[in-house]
Amino acid sequence: MSEVTAKRIIPCLDIDHGRVVKNVRFHENRWDAGDPVELARRYDQEGADEVVLLDISASVEGRQIMLDVIARAAEEVFIPLTVGGGIRSTEDMRAVLRAGADKVSINTAAVQNPELIQAGAEAFGSQCIVVAIDAKRRPDGWWEVYVHGGRTPTGLDVLRWAEQAERLGAGELLVTSLDADGTRAGYDVELHRRLADRVGIPVIASGGAGTLEHLAAVLSEGKADAALVASIFHSGQHTVAEAKAYLAKKGIPVRWQG
Repeated sequence: MSEVTAKRIIPCLDIDHGRVVKNVRFHENRWDAGDPVELARRYDQEGADEVVLLDISASVEGRQIMLDVIARAAEEVFIPLTVGGGIRSTEDMRAVLRAGADKVSINTAAVQNPELIQAGAEAFGSQCIVVAIDAKRRPDGWWEVYVHGGRTPTGLDVLRWAEQAERLGAGELLVTSLDADGTRAGYDVELHRRLADRVGIPVIASGGAGTLEHLAAVLSEGKADAALVASIFHSGQHTVAEAKAYLAKKGIPVRWQG
């Protein structure tokens, strides 16, 4: 099976002060999902393609990212690690990559200073730069970019911002639907399909996975290159291996370890 066309399954660990947490629409009904290093190790063993670690309070609190957690995870996990939250400069990127991350994810800082995308791509390569976009659907049919952990609207159109991020050197886009996040009601398939039609870099779909069919829908109808998953894995509802087996049965190409 071609590695080029294979879809990726990527567990996401939202970390707040050292613990993995999960919310509905970023701020509602929070629950504790466990230790980030233990969960990252488990997902590696289950066959995840990558793991994303997001320090969800670093940007809001204006503090440095969790380098100790990154270093511990890197010792335990042998698949790529993407790390985000509180990264404001190329120096921050360098520190995260030196701690053991393979890619950095920037969101708020990229909107406030788009040149950071280009500077990061020039310093470390586009393959290391993931631009995260938090998207909220507006009543008149467009999606608005939000920053500060989904708290602050920017007035930016998601599709246009995605195109700009690609031009500046982003290697991937990690796009979360604020409307769907944590609801387990399904991804915003239209959002991801529209994005995939507008940009030439991989789109990682995030927000709303509640069933394995939701993953299949966003990877096929939504044209996403990868599905970010949290709640259904953290809760034990499904494993990564179960998800990949289901997708393969549906004819959606996935990567198998070994």
